[in-house]
Amino acid sequence: MRLVAAVVWLCISFASPGFAQTLEALMAKLPDGNFSQREEVVREIAATGDDRAAKLLEVLSEGSLHQRKSDGAILWVTGSRRDLTGADPLTGENLGPVEPRSTSAIKVNNSLRRTIRAAIGSLRLMHPDPVRRMEAAEAAFNAPDATQLEAIEAALVAEQDSDVAAALTQARAVTILETDAPLSDRVAAISVIGERGGRGALNALAGYRASDEPEIAVAAAEAVAKIERTQAMWAQVQNVWFGLSLGSVLLLAAVGLAITFGVMGVINMAHGELIMLGAYTTFVVQEFIRTSMPELFDWSLLIAAPLAFLVAGGVGVAIERGIVRHLYGRPLETLLATWGVSLVLQQLVRSLFGPSNREVGNPSWMSGAFEVGEMLVTWNRFYIILFAVAVFAGLLLLLRGTALGLQMRAVTQNRAMAAEMGIRTGRVDALTFGLGAGIAGLAGVALSQIDNVSPNLGQSYIIDSFLVVVFGGAGNLWGTFAAAFSLGIANKFLEPFAGAVLGKILILIFIILFIQKRPRGLFPQRGRAVEG
Repeated sequence: MRLVAAVVWLCISFASPGFAQTLEALMAKLPDGNFSQREEVVREIAATGDDRAAKLLEVLSEGSLHQRKSDGAILWVTGSRRDLTGADPLTGENLGPVEPRSTSAIKVNNSLRRTIRAAIGSLRLMHPDPVRRMEAAEAAFNAPDATQLEAIEAALVAEQDSDVAAALTQARAVTILETDAPLSDRVAAISVIGERGGRGALNALAGYRASDEPEIAVAAAEAVAKIERTQAMWAQVQNVWFGLSLGSVLLLAAVGLAITFGVMGVINMAHGELIMLGAYTTFVVQEFIRTSMPELFDWSLLIAAPLAFLVAGGVGVAIERGIVRHLYGRPLETLLATWGVSLVLQQLVRSLFGPSNREVGNPSWMSGAFEVGEMLVTWNRFYIILFAVAVFAGLLLLLRGTALGLQMRAVTQNRAMAAEMGIRTGRVDALTFGLGAGIAGLAGVALSQIDNVSPNLGQSYIIDSFLVVVFGGAGNLWGTFAAAFSLGIANKFLEPFAGAVLGKILILIFIILFIQKRPRGLFPQRGRAVEG
């Protein structure tokens, strides 16, 4: 049946007397004859396959196509009665003002409008560009029109692209439901729409559950139930993805703190401001690139990342050498001192950049999104997860495979014995604090892509970072990794039921109860000093 319809459609198109005529010549024929003759001209225009034909037919359907009385020229006329403007219907070129009553509209009736809609549909469905054909197929699915069934079937027979063919099959199915096709064909069409799934399929089938025909109503109800089950499953998968996304942010924010707090035992209340410094470093780099080398904008984050690490790491070393090293073993004084440093850094940034938010742009490769099943994944979140895992892996390699990492682990396990073995513990402390601060700067680079860059940026993450470190086990990086993603996923599953604020409160209560049973977290740090 589809093959016969396609052959008939193509034969009519190619056998048409005006097929070989240009679009300009066919446009000139539109004012002539009656409505039936005008329909034939419309079909001939569609048969040309000219890219300009769809716009011409749209203008005709709107009643904006006029013929100038003086010379018979065809114009696209817009505006009010006393302020009319003419344009070329094929190119859109402005032809200047049009005198009132100097033109006459080319009239259309309902039958002609249906023919025009079918012609426009066939033009778009047969377009050489598969992207345009896909758009036309989706448009036909979302706005089914029984008059387009013949054009859809003809396009489906000729289609070579499998994705476009699938979209056309779905558009054909939803269009069949608008016709008086045999019952078996309509039931089969419902099955095709059900297989498509998604919100569009639900909207297409919603009205048929109350159909007067029992077979149609049952088939529609079963298809809708299947779609809703699938959507519920993908909603859970989407929550997991959101949790992983939040977990990657928590990991970046907390892994630096896991070093300074977990390894060194220093409560660094300025950790959030070190994250902020990384974000502002990204802003400065992007501003410089925008004004001096805009062609390098897509590389801005790759340029900003090492600079943010050095800036935040340098500030971290300065904090350790200037303040923290005099307060080891005095946690309350350390907390107050680093809190004071956080206030100083916030005010310094306000003085330099102002209190308002600063815009940090997304490179082209981090913009947009892609679909996985019925789940939408944004590129910036996807790359932040990869970045967080890469930073974590790099940190593990540094701790396991370098001399500094070996010295850091030695000082952590037994500071006195490490000093007796010739390790300069003061130097290791400074470098360890600087490393944790530098990673906080890298977190700022990532957070600049999903959050507002402002002097208060770090305050949003400092409490969550401490929760992650305490829950995972102070000093254990794998514990931080597990805790960040666990809390991230748990938070996203609680939010739909409890809300964002109450969800965080429930997480906090859980951690308080958890550390009553396991004071050293999920994966406690081991060593002679710890065990002693």
